[in-house]
Amino acid sequence: MQQRHDSSHWHGQAVWLALRVKSRHEFITNAELQKKGISTFLPTVTKLRQWKDRKKLVEFPLFTGYVFVHAPSDPESRVRVLKTRGAVNLISAAGGEPAVVSDDEISALKLVIESGQQLDIYPHLHEGDRIRVSKGVLKGAEGVLLSKESNHIFVVNVEILSRSVGVKILADEIEKV
Repeated sequence: MQQRHDSSHWHGQAVWLALRVKSRHEFITNAELQKKGISTFLPTVTKLRQWKDRKKLVEFPLFTGYVFVHAPSDPESRVRVLKTRGAVNLISAAGGEPAVVSDDEISALKLVIESGQQLDIYPHLHEGDRIRVSKGVLKGAEGVLLSKESNHIFVVNVEILSRSVGVKILADEIEKV
């Protein structure tokens, strides 16, 4: 009997995979996967949100649109993961195989989350990148990133009426175009 040689040596053993989920389905999909007995990791951050009448601590996914899944990467396991409510697709590497997230990366991420430190995810932006404001009073405005004053504050050149206006803006209020 001839054995099938597969360059993906990790087939069959459980590996960490990044699962893209529908918008605002991170918690739902995570719970559904766990009901199926599939190990998951959904890193979250707690933020204070203000409404007109109250303030409340709210838990948000650290990586919106993603849940990490610890499962074998064989086709049957993939189908089982993908047939979960809210699942869209597994992030793939070259050749279409699911991209494996290293145990070290997951462990480091868990340590960061458990540390309780204030953290947030910021886009990989460089001076000269075209950006769009995603929140706040300038939502929808497009411009060019002029400089990074810190990890959190960016100076953005926003084009309005064929004029340029420099604005200091927080990193979580912009996205790359």
